Amino acid sequence: MKLGKLDFVPVQDRLDLVAEPVGEAIKEKALSDVLVAKIKPDLADTAAFCEYYNIGLEVSANCIVVEAKRADKTWYAACVILATSRADVNGVIRRHLGAKKISFAPMDRATSITSMEYGGITPIGLPLDWPILVDSAVAKTAHAVIGSGLRKSKLLVPGSSFHKLPNATVMDITQSS
Repeated sequence: MKLGKLDFVPVQDRLDLVAEPVGEAIKEKALSDVLVAKIKPDLADTAAFCEYYNIGLEVSANCIVVEAKRADKTWYAACVILATSRADVNGVIRRHLGAKKISFAPMDRATSITSMEYGGITPIGLPLDWPILVDSAVAKTAHAVIGSGLRKSKLLVPGSSFHKLPNATVMDITQSS
């Protein structure tokens, strides 16, 4: 499937383009509708990627890792939002997770616990006990472009597939304008 300047192919044909936990999750869940395309690693960040590959921000989604705390407990969650939106981390997300305090996970911690590269973290292949909050706008897209776990590629995922991820909740998690 062609999108912008990229030709996406079935991810099962190119598991070398995804991080190991992503490939394992795709094989285990038989996610046959997920596609992958190789990109230049230095263009993995959303704005540069969208501009260079002629991909609209309205179909590009970001996966944000948050660190939640309550008393002496710390846990992690992922939030998936369109590149045109901002996650309501201290409002909707904090309340939904039942956290007293919430913040973006430090980059080194996020990459080590996901076994994915910074700028490529994706909701596919995350630890099974993590909540995954998917913004309703992402779930409503025909397809969303997301990270692959590596900076050298991107995944193309039908919006309707996000609810199939383990511990996924589709809800409005962005800030109102």
